Amino acid sequence: MTMEKHETEIHTSSQIKGIDYVELYVSNSLQAAYFYETAFGFKRVAYVGLETGVQDRTSFMVEQGKIRLVLTSPLHSDTPIADSVKAHGDCVQNIAFTVDNAVHAFEEAVKYGARSIMEPRVFEDQEKRSIQARVGVYGDTMHSFVQHDTSDYALLPECRAIQSPQPPSLANFSIVDHIAITVEQDEVDRWTNFYHQAFDFHELFQQEVSTDYSAMKSKAIQNQVGSVKFVLMEPAAGKRKSQIEEYLMFNGGPGVQHLGMLSNDIVKATRDLSARGIQFLHTPPTYYDVLEGRIGEIDEDIAALRELNILADRDEWGYLLQIFTKPLQARPTFFIEIIQRRNARGFGGGNVKALFEAIEREQVLRGNL
Repeated sequence: MTMEKHETEIHTSSQIKGIDYVELYVSNSLQAAYFYETAFGFKRVAYVGLETGVQDRTSFMVEQGKIRLVLTSPLHSDTPIADSVKAHGDCVQNIAFTVDNAVHAFEEAVKYGARSIMEPRVFEDQEKRSIQARVGVYGDTMHSFVQHDTSDYALLPECRAIQSPQPPSLANFSIVDHIAITVEQDEVDRWTNFYHQAFDFHELFQQEVSTDYSAMKSKAIQNQVGSVKFVLMEPAAGKRKSQIEEYLMFNGGPGVQHLGMLSNDIVKATRDLSARGIQFLHTPPTYYDVLEGRIGEIDEDIAALRELNILADRDEWGYLLQIFTKPLQARPTFFIEIIQRRNARGFGGGNVKALFEAIEREQVLRGNL
């Protein structure tokens, strides 16, 4: 379909409005949808596949709060989706942004170094209309730009809505708090500049972390309204292989290391998810012996945090609680962070070294440190 530019006035600083959905390429979308439903309490809301006229893939969209995950698997072995699953395993392949103007977002992204994957196209049915485009960024990761031209958000192009029972609410996830992205050494600055130039993201902080064995450098960035936050990470020189290097090796290059999901009750979420078989990183008991001395008094049951391995950190605005799952697939790559904020705006910088050391203990068990 011929694409004409949208007539609305363009405001670059408000171009990225938020995260529309996050798409994972997986080997079996049906089983993945069941996993996210039963383990995390997502609800299946849409389907794409042979029955909807799509010949190369099946996708299920699952929702919880304002989080929308799309789980896509290939129907044939000679497609880009199949190539991705072979190269990376199950992974986040596409971070889709809701935008005011998909044409402008696409043009700005390509202007500042992104690869054109799909030029802007119109998708519409009797009720909904959207304009979408797609670009490639680090590694095989992509961004879609989704412009909704009707009051109701379109689920997915060529999809069929699903009326499924509401699963038990386990995690109480509300939004994607942040996305952590691993890139190769000396690439953090490049991609920080890309997001700044193309979409007017600004830097929140930068941090360098080292343990006795490994090190990393990171920068946190966000869009102007604070609805999209990325933490970009790269390996730094160390005595042994860092968790960042391990990720790059098993993922076959850069990509999304984890999604940070915001919960209003991290203790309940962790208990419920543990009961469903989700495993979390272990924190040494000594961490809790000095916790209040490090961050001050908090309105939490320290015994419960110790029991569940939940971390805590404070910044100038407040404090936060966070915990990290172990990898959610066979490769030691993608995982989920649960985070609860008590006014804090940071990402647990004081816990990064503790997290690094916890992951290093897992690396020892895998023989990769």
